[in-house]
Formats: sequence, structure tokens, C-alpha cells
Amino acid sequence: MITGAGSGIGRASAQAFAREGAKLALLDQNEAAAEATAVETGGIVVPVDVTDAAEVEKALERAAESMGGIDGLLNSAGILSSKSFGSIDPEHWRKVLDVNLTGTFLVCQAALPYLLKAPGAAIVNIASGQALLPSLTGSAYAASKAGVMMFTKCLAMELAPNIRANTICPGATATPMTDSEIPPEDTVRRQKLADAYAMKRLCVPEDIANGILYLMSNEASAVTGIALAVDNGRTYH
Repeated sequence: MITGAGSGIGRASAQAFAREGAKLALLDQNEAAAEATAVETGGIVVPVDVTDAAEVEKALERAAESMGGIDGLLNSAGILSSKSFGSIDPEHWRKVLDVNLTGTFLVCQAALPYLLKAPGAAIVNIASGQALLPSLTGSAYAASKAGVMMFTKCLAMELAPNIRANTICPGATATPMTDSEIPPEDTVRRQKLADAYAMKRLCVPEDIANGILYLMSNEASAVTGIALAVDNGRTYH
């Protein structure tokens, strides 16, 4: 089950899982975008606002019913904020944390009864390289993603040995979310961003999807509670 499946990392992950033969439930607030992913992957579309607890519970019930259970959960839904601390109002702060952190909590909690019934179940939550090493702006985003990282470590402790829980921390990735902050045509700013990374490039969604695929797979059966940086060498975590 994938939240934020309509674009970016969520969509690339759905494609990667589909190639491995997985049944998929594609959750997204943007139903049309999720439908486009479904055409590529064969997954079922479940529209949901991850900040609404009642919607989340119904969405998880529908997803579990359609797939005959849930054995893997990827929380990819999120929003970006690069506002400086001095310019953040309380409403903006709450919105960023509601989507990125509380949304992840609500989905994990609603999924728990289904995951407990599935041998080898796994959770992967998407945090950010900003959770490991913040930039000069974006404190709300960094705080929300650091919260996701620590929340996932807590899940790993509480849910073992039945369920593994790991975080993936992407570097700047060429997704619609990133494009909304730094448009592709702004090559100067994008190159300046890339120059902060050892590999001198931005990630692409497939880079992150490959890491997620590993963490969700049986090959990672001894891996839980980690924060895996896939960031072209920005944090050296």
C-alpha cells in the first residue's frame, strides 16, 4: 500500500513494486494522478486525505479488502516547505506537520491490524536528507521529517519482531514537489543545489524507489530501525 502514489517517489515506487509482481493499493488525494499510476501498475486507486483520521481508516479498510490484506506499507505522501523560520506562521507550521508527520502516524496506526496478520510485514516511511542535515531554510519541513525518522525508530522498537519499520531519507529529487520550488527551467539554481552533493546531481525518483524496494523486501529481513540516506552524498550519514 502506497500513499502519495500519484507522482514522484510514490509513483516510481509503485512501478518498481509492480515489476516485482506486487498487488498494489494506490492512495492519493489527487485521484486523477493515482489513476494514471494505476494504468501503469494495475493497482487499485483509493482517494484519501492522510490528515483525516476517518478517511484514512476507511481507505485502509478498502485497500486491505481489495488485496486480501496488507503486508507492506509505504508512506510517501508529503509536502515541501522552504520557508525560513522568521516567515512561518502557525497555520503553515501546522499544515506541514499535519501532512508529513501526523499523516504518517495516522496511516501507520490504521494499517497496524492488517500488518500484524501478515508474516514478514514491513513499513517504509519517507523522511528526507533534511532530517539528517538541515539547510539554511525550511525548518518546518526539516522538523516534520526528523519527526518521521524518530517515529519510525519507535515503531521498529515497538513492533518487532512482527513488523520491520525503516525510514528512507532522499536527497533533493527531481519530482513535481521539487519542481514547484525550483522549476526545471531554473538551471542555475538547480545546478547550485546539485553542487552541494558529492555526485553533483539531483536524485531521480527511481533512485529512491530502489532503496525502498530493498527495505521492503525479504532481502532486508534483518534490517529495521534504520534511516537510509539515498542522497548522492550530501549527508554521509
